[in-house]
Amino acid sequence: MSYWSWDQSLSVGVDVIDGQHQRIVDYINDLHLAKQEQNRDKVSTILTALVDYTRTHFVFEEDIMKQSRYPLAESHKKVHDAFILHINEYIRQHESGKDVTPKLLSELQIWLTNHIKKDDRDYALCVNKMTKKGWIQKTLSRFFG
Repeated sequence: MSYWSWDQSLSVGVDVIDGQHQRIVDYINDLHLAKQEQNRDKVSTILTALVDYTRTHFVFEEDIMKQSRYPLAESHKKVHDAFILHINEYIRQHESGKDVTPKLLSELQIWLTNHIKKDDRDYALCVNKMTKKGWIQKTLSRFFG
């Protein structure tokens, strides 16, 4: 059984973004499982993968916000930057031997849910208007080949 399940209440209405959000939820579930297995090395590996994937996702989001001329793109980027700094602090604590996983799991779920339902849904309205023009496929190709 999963720690957390992505469902339609988390959809922003942009398929590629929804897919990326689902992958982040998968990483969170992987982190939970590694914690249950008491596998510290696996926790470390998943934390690194989660942060790397999330950074790529944020850069992609920021690019499509810019292309769609989303007026709050810069403030949205600042939210992303602050989140990465916050998560990096958890990683530092984990690397120093502290068990931060339970608190981190809770924070990730709360933060991601709120961020998707508020911040991401807001920019998705702009993106959906532009999607009809086909530019999102070009962005996907640029980022993911």
